[in-house]
Amino acid sequence: MDAKTGSISGGCPFHGDGGVRDLLGRTNRDWWPDALQLDILTQQGRSADPMDEKFDYAEAFNTVDYNALKADITALMTDSKEWWPADYGHYGPFFIRMAWHAAGTYRTGDGRGGSSSGQQRFAPLNSWPDNGNLDKARRLLWPIKQKYGKKISWADLFILTGNVAIESMGGPVFGFGGGRADVYEPETVYWGTEEEWVDEGVETRIIPDEGKALENPLAAIQMGLIYVNPEGPGGNPDPLQSARDMRETFARMAMNDEETVALTAGGHAFGKAHGAKPADSFGGAPESEVLALQGFGWLHDEEEIAAGNITTSGIEGAWTPNPTQWGGDYFRLLFKYDYELVESPAGAKQWQPVNPDEEDMAPDARDPSKKVPTMMTTADMALKMDPDYRKISERFRDDQAALDDAFARAWFKLCHRDLGPKACYLGPEVPAEDLIWQDPTPAGTTPSDSDVSSFKSAVLDSGLTVSELVKAAWASASTFRNSDRRGGANGARVRLAPQKDWAANDPEELSKVLGKLDELRGSLSMADAIMLAGAAAVEKAAKDGGFDVHVDVTTGRGDATEEHTDAESFEPLEPFADGFRNYLKTKANVKTEDMLVDKAHLLGLSIPEMTALVGGMRALGAVSHHAEHGDRIGVLTDRPGVLSNDFFTNLLDMGTKWEVVDESGDEEFVGRDRDSGDEKYRATRTDLVFGSNSQLRAISEVYAENGGEKRFVDTFVRAWIKVMDADRFDIRYAKYSG
Repeated sequence: MDAKTGSISGGCPFHGDGGVRDLLGRTNRDWWPDALQLDILTQQGRSADPMDEKFDYAEAFNTVDYNALKADITALMTDSKEWWPADYGHYGPFFIRMAWHAAGTYRTGDGRGGSSSGQQRFAPLNSWPDNGNLDKARRLLWPIKQKYGKKISWADLFILTGNVAIESMGGPVFGFGGGRADVYEPETVYWGTEEEWVDEGVETRIIPDEGKALENPLAAIQMGLIYVNPEGPGGNPDPLQSARDMRETFARMAMNDEETVALTAGGHAFGKAHGAKPADSFGGAPESEVLALQGFGWLHDEEEIAAGNITTSGIEGAWTPNPTQWGGDYFRLLFKYDYELVESPAGAKQWQPVNPDEEDMAPDARDPSKKVPTMMTTADMALKMDPDYRKISERFRDDQAALDDAFARAWFKLCHRDLGPKACYLGPEVPAEDLIWQDPTPAGTTPSDSDVSSFKSAVLDSGLTVSELVKAAWASASTFRNSDRRGGANGARVRLAPQKDWAANDPEELSKVLGKLDELRGSLSMADAIMLAGAAAVEKAAKDGGFDVHVDVTTGRGDATEEHTDAESFEPLEPFADGFRNYLKTKANVKTEDMLVDKAHLLGLSIPEMTALVGGMRALGAVSHHAEHGDRIGVLTDRPGVLSNDFFTNLLDMGTKWEVVDESGDEEFVGRDRDSGDEKYRATRTDLVFGSNSQLRAISEVYAENGGEKRFVDTFVRAWIKVMDADRFDIRYAKYSG
């Protein structure tokens, strides 16, 4: 992302410091080896979800008494509990932090993280140092969750509570959209490879002097943080270096400079940081604590809690003299005073105003009759010291209305960035305005059956090959990411920059195909035309293989324009590798077969579906161009364009011996006749893994054995439709609109 504008820069989503790694990094079992392991109970397709398979969360949410729910949350704000008393008698700041940290794990690199599934309840997030004591915030909400049951998910409740907290303290709110369905197990996300948390001395992930950059797709600056270290990079209290880290990490969470300043200032307008005592005087994180604590961690001593001896970040104090009231005090104090570097009681580095006026001091969090100095973190000082941040900060200082609007919009974006297109938003407070980061797409018109039939016939008579049509449809639809519901075929953005120029899409061939489809489509949208052309090609290929199938992709898609598209925000969706098309931009420090699995996960595919799609795409000749071998690499068949199980039968044929092509660095292989030594096929790691990996080989054998042809074709067609229609939230949520 550009340092000034926040525009996203391209690059490999799997680069790092060298060496081959997998896509898991450190796992929960690495962090907490003694924790109860439940994985064995989710083997063989068994689900951890306790809800009925027919449960429709959107339908349940639409029955909630929304006003009563908000009233109950509002009442909770000042209903202080003895076991966890509220700072200043108001839980609002605590709940804002809870919501912020639920949403703030989102990253643009792979769309993972964020608030959409309630992951803050599970390890590792429930035990990250940056989420210290948020276990108490979630427990404070339990009576409300219990009361409303399945009508409100934890994921929605976290964000709605943050909104209500802002409103209860007079702050601006842009809106709220429900629709985040809970999951019931930790999601598999690569959070990094470090073996220590930030509060145990791990160094920052950016060290320019050593040529160390932040590894994609990570966004947080250190393991266990949501954004940056508030003390400064690696604990170094340098505001300009902190600004560098802020700009990078917020950019990777889809925020530009103005949004970064607005969010930082708006969030710090409320509440206080906690660093009353050294952290080692308290307990461990929830995941490591004893059974009797029932999921609580960190601080649980009642006397310490009552005394306000709470440590989370280690920084101590409020940012403003009115910690439960929205206003302009944050910027007023930031620019009114000079600040000196001091240490908190916990030993953290922070900044304190020099000789503050009494009216600019904050009340004590437990005793409002006492006054204490306010403070700023190194990250706050960055808004004053960095020239570009300072210009924005001074404007907000002088224009409260501008800050109100910028914070409200940035907060809404923070909390909804991973919810998907606007069609997924539920509830009475969904804003009417279409926002460019929601990837708006005009509504389409469903064509008649006769128009569809005529178009498909014309496409098959056009001279375009099965391979070309399948590749164009895949290029359009396979951008979808189930993580943040971005990408997909709706809108036909494959014909717009930057997608039309992506190397994975073979731009010259794609341009030819799209041009011909545009000539033939008549009243059909281009989005529908691309999908229907791919469907026609698969149907023909199956028929040529002896199977009559109907590829029932949905229609009614609209076409996006450049005005509907923030082109720079689509750059992270560019495939660095796409094993389904046998595409690899360049060798990475992650194995190509791992990247295939990663893409299959983002597409929401099962292992059999992934396997069938790879084998089918190879049989159809739908692979990317390779400089030396053209369209042949991985196409293990003498009849490309026919939907057959030839890929599996020939891969598993013991008459073929495989050996690495020396100059490929173990990325390319040649298959030779075991007797004659003649070359038969060329393949990649992504191909050979289906014969090498025992689990994938077992599935490949099912598709290759006599009688397995129909199962393969049926699975391929089902998986193809799944990918083509993955983004049709406009249909799935149509009955809930309005």
